[in-house]
Amino acid sequence: MSTDGQPHILAIGGGTFVSNGRFGLDPSPLLRYAFDLTGQDRPRVCFLATALGDQSERVAQMYEAFGRMDAEVTHVALFPMPNMEDLRGHLLAQDLVYVTGGSVVNLLALWRAHGLDEIFAEVWRSGVVLAGQSAGAMCWHSGGNTDSYGPALRPLSDGLGLLPYSCGVHYDSDAQRRPLLHSSIASGELPDGYAADEGVALHYVGTEFVQAVGYRPSGRAWRIERDGTGVKETPIEPRQLR
Repeated sequence: MSTDGQPHILAIGGGTFVSNGRFGLDPSPLLRYAFDLTGQDRPRVCFLATALGDQSERVAQMYEAFGRMDAEVTHVALFPMPNMEDLRGHLLAQDLVYVTGGSVVNLLALWRAHGLDEIFAEVWRSGVVLAGQSAGAMCWHSGGNTDSYGPALRPLSDGLGLLPYSCGVHYDSDAQRRPLLHSSIASGELPDGYAADEGVALHYVGTEFVQAVGYRPSGRAWRIERDGTGVKETPIEPRQLR
């Protein structure tokens, strides 16, 4: 649970893990920040790789990466069937739930088929910290833009909606992201929202954006609002993590 018992979401634009040069991944300061939000010395952490199709090699990679932190780590898989009987009970018993990147469209379809959309709303309200990167960041919002359908990005407007905003991820590393998010918000297809560069995360308490955090000096977060027939984009300086 979070330190204050309130609902927390950490939406990461990219860079939760960094390559250690040995074909493995090390946790970045963003993951340590998510751990700190739980207030636990050894938190119970569950990750979901639904957006990656629960690929066994990726699941193993995640266990190895999370194993570099002091935590009790489990995972929820939905392929070829749920790997545990009581998904609701297991997720409610966690301190932190982390969701990987991948296909946000497939993730949302599978979650809804298994009732995880309603379960996660309850888990969030209970004070379990929710975090994730890319698809795992966008899913908590009303929508964003995605390459789930192919290399050309398309808007996504049916996120879980725990956060009533659009969400931009990989904002400084994918040239398609910014103009499509701008045009989707300008047209009203997506609501006003926030975006995060690589190495930057958006921290919400309840439905309120409270701050951006990051570990790359050049990384920024952004507030994007509809303004007449266009948009107004305001940079947000992240609090730098070590």
